[in-house]
Amino acid sequence: MHKVKFPFDEQDLPGIADAALASRGFEQWSEHADEEEDAGLAQYMRAISGDTRAARLLAAIFGNSPFLTRAAVREPAFLRRLLDDGADETFPALLAELAAEVAAETDMARLMRALRIAKRRVALLAALADIAGAWDLARVTAALSDFAEAATRHGVRFLLRREAAKGEFALPHPDDPERGSGLVVLGMGKFGAGELNYSSDIDLIVLYDHERLAYTGRRSLPECMISLTKDLVKILDERTADGYVFRTDLRLRPDPGATPVAVSLVAAEAYYEGYGQNWERAAMIKARQVAGDDEAGAAFLRFLRPFIWRKSLDFAAIQDIHSIKRQINAYRGGRTIAVAGHNIKLGRGGIREIEFFAQTQQLIWGGRDPAMRSPRTLDSLAALAASGRIDAAAAEQLTEAYLFLRRLEHRLQMIDDKQTQTLPDSPERLGELAVFMGFAGSDEFAAALTRRLQIVESHYGGLFEDAPALGVHGNLVFTGGENDPETMRTIGEMGFASAESICSTIRGWHHGRIRATRSTRARELLTELTPALLSAMAGTASPDDAFMRFDDFLSRLPAGVPLFSLFYSNPSLLDLVAEIMGNAPRLAEHLARHTSLLDNVLSPSFSEPPPPADELGVELDRALREAAGDFQEILDTSRRWANDRKFQVGVQVLRTMLAPDAAAAAYSAVADAVLARMVPRVEAEFARIHGRVPGGEWCILAMGKMGGREMTATSDLDLILIYDAPEGAEDSDGARPLATATWYARMTQRIVNALTAKTAEGTLYEVDMRLRPSGSSGPIATSFASFERYQRESAWTWEHMALTRARVVAGDPALSDRVEAVITETLTRPRDTERLVLDVAEMRERMAREHKTDSRWEVKHRRGGLVDIEFTAQWLQLRFGADHPAVLAHNTRDALAAAAAAGLISGGDLDALVAAWRLWSAVQLVLRQTIAGAFDEATAPRGLKDVLVRAAGLTDFKTMVDRMDDCARDALEVFERLVGEPGRQVRARLGPEG
Repeated sequence: MHKVKFPFDEQDLPGIADAALASRGFEQWSEHADEEEDAGLAQYMRAISGDTRAARLLAAIFGNSPFLTRAAVREPAFLRRLLDDGADETFPALLAELAAEVAAETDMARLMRALRIAKRRVALLAALADIAGAWDLARVTAALSDFAEAATRHGVRFLLRREAAKGEFALPHPDDPERGSGLVVLGMGKFGAGELNYSSDIDLIVLYDHERLAYTGRRSLPECMISLTKDLVKILDERTADGYVFRTDLRLRPDPGATPVAVSLVAAEAYYEGYGQNWERAAMIKARQVAGDDEAGAAFLRFLRPFIWRKSLDFAAIQDIHSIKRQINAYRGGRTIAVAGHNIKLGRGGIREIEFFAQTQQLIWGGRDPAMRSPRTLDSLAALAASGRIDAAAAEQLTEAYLFLRRLEHRLQMIDDKQTQTLPDSPERLGELAVFMGFAGSDEFAAALTRRLQIVESHYGGLFEDAPALGVHGNLVFTGGENDPETMRTIGEMGFASAESICSTIRGWHHGRIRATRSTRARELLTELTPALLSAMAGTASPDDAFMRFDDFLSRLPAGVPLFSLFYSNPSLLDLVAEIMGNAPRLAEHLARHTSLLDNVLSPSFSEPPPPADELGVELDRALREAAGDFQEILDTSRRWANDRKFQVGVQVLRTMLAPDAAAAAYSAVADAVLARMVPRVEAEFARIHGRVPGGEWCILAMGKMGGREMTATSDLDLILIYDAPEGAEDSDGARPLATATWYARMTQRIVNALTAKTAEGTLYEVDMRLRPSGSSGPIATSFASFERYQRESAWTWEHMALTRARVVAGDPALSDRVEAVITETLTRPRDTERLVLDVAEMRERMAREHKTDSRWEVKHRRGGLVDIEFTAQWLQLRFGADHPAVLAHNTRDALAAAAAAGLISGGDLDALVAAWRLWSAVQLVLRQTIAGAFDEATAPRGLKDVLVRAAGLTDFKTMVDRMDDCARDALEVFERLVGEPGRQVRARLGPEG
């Protein structure tokens, strides 16, 4: 009977996790023996399964790993050789035979097949040596890494020979294509360190030296190298009928989101010299050349040495190195670790924490002590302990835990050849893994694993113990060439919808893709700020929008250090910026264009109530004097000043520092100041060419929200220009005279253009002139005589209602007084009270039909909303203006108060209407500067709801919703009792034709 020579102790073999699986494996083995054409091999296969000791070894494979079972059944001859000669002899022979087979290969398909067959045999060899205890962890990982290097080199040699044969370039040494080729392939991570796990991918960086590669092809050298790299990935990574060699990852190259898969050495050197980050320094500790031009590769690694190993580190650099660890949410024990579903690489107490423990210390101490520079994790722990940088007991415990976790990682991956580090969720599968690890059952395995995970997290959590945690909500890791899964989960749990995009953008910041983060100091500050930044944005009305706007804001900065330092020194400023980005897109747009505003925000005066209109005017006059008469500069200065002041009001609204009526008055005062100073300058600029109408006068009426001093952040200006000229004044007196009516019409258009034109400083206001007599069909400028006659003879009731809010805001004082007198005479005229109430009631019904809404948040048009309250105030003024002229007021609230003071409505009605008006004004002020569309309380972010609640002066959102319904009901009841129902009664009495 055949005796197996492969060295193993049966007691060290794992148990059989699944007896039925083992039985099927032996059946497949026997079936293959029956089908085997080599009689000697068939006899061997039958004999070995009858050997009790050998059968126990096979059972350890068949009963635990479907993947290894398939490999063994497909490779009986190789398995025989392995069992007869042992792993130590078989492995180097396998590499030598592979090298001989592919040395002169010219067909990619044959090369790929040879590599895949070799990989299957190496996988079987390494697994058997691991399971049987013939090799320790270091030997297993070294063998996997050695084969990965051999496979990569064979692929590179093949491709270099092929490209040279095609005439792309000439190889200095055709018999040794890698030598002097200028192509450098670096192995990174576990590949570079010689620590590949059983089913690991390989991390590569492909570089090329354009000076060594004399390109002679038809394309370009970069195109050729990119194509070659893609073919190298295909050779290694593509899954065929024979499997694959290694999953290949190129994302550790410099700035992978912005660079091609093959990078020139010059570009790589420039990147690491200018933008390299501390996490990349940590990654480069493990960098090793695995294929290509040894001379060029050695030169590049020498170039990297001062980048990786700094002789001295300033505080900021150490702080940033700390953050590599601190971005991981490490717990200091006291909590149970759930074994089922735990990720033994990325999870608490996992392999990555041991690696980071070693790497962060290496970066700090390795610049001055070369003994700290080993790429291998266990060697670095030993070196740190030997130098006294870490406690010897800690190094010993971390080493033992690392060996256990890597062994577990291998067992987990051997089952189905899956690149996984996540333990099974199901108790049955977890029990099978426990047996494969050599434990009697799940409980014993869980206890052993948990003890080690807790030891690791305790040591890891103690790193830089005094430094504040960065990962407040969980992992916030933005290092590496790919998005961290735990980080994306954390960002999702914080309330962001586009976690992957946010991760990628932040990693782009760290790669220096924007000017603000191209300095090392900026990136180090950014590392510290990012968690606080995300936390602040997560609390806004729209976290994803807030982040996108902040990215736009950051992209416009010429440098990041001043801003990041400002945030670092003033955390409340970061909260405010996040709130602006998430809750007020219009404010965010202005801030993005004018980052210097942040300095103003920090000044004490920024939080003070906006000054009155006359002080604002003086301030604007001062700014305009510096424009030195240049009209374009006047336009820009006016916009800059007005938008800065509106920004201040908007921020104070967001922060509930201004009551709604005070905010509306402040917005209106800004508009008043702009109009009063810009319009005369527009007229002067116009008169420079066309002169003026001799003896002519003009003024501007503000209507609507501006007239009532009830403006919001987005209010239009409702304006009417009225002029008067002496009889017989036909033309203006300029170099290019115009007829009187034409002069005022064109001047009016110039005013509109000056207010609405978009310049480098943005826009001022949209202008609406449809409230002028005859509306859009009439002339854009209205003569005083026409205005007076229209109000006396032709105006509709709704036009007189609009006139209640009209006030002169600019122009000649004498004409202004005459216009004001016409308005007062019109509003105090005795009226047919039945016709008035009928007109107002029917107009409201018509508006309700045209603007039908079921949303309580449509506060203007909902029943009991702003329109009902404004109509009530306007009806009161028209109804009682003749007998009680004191009720005339431009502002809705003032008009209601005056009506109550005159005894025209009760105190209860006043309270109901003003309470609703205040609430609707608060809601409208917030919504107009926070969202573009309709508000949906079912989907609205919590942050926006909080802003609304604060603006309304209430305690919670439910209370606010209830309060809105109550206010609407009460306001509607007043309107219906005073206007709606009386109007319907008049209509019923007069009939349809009345």
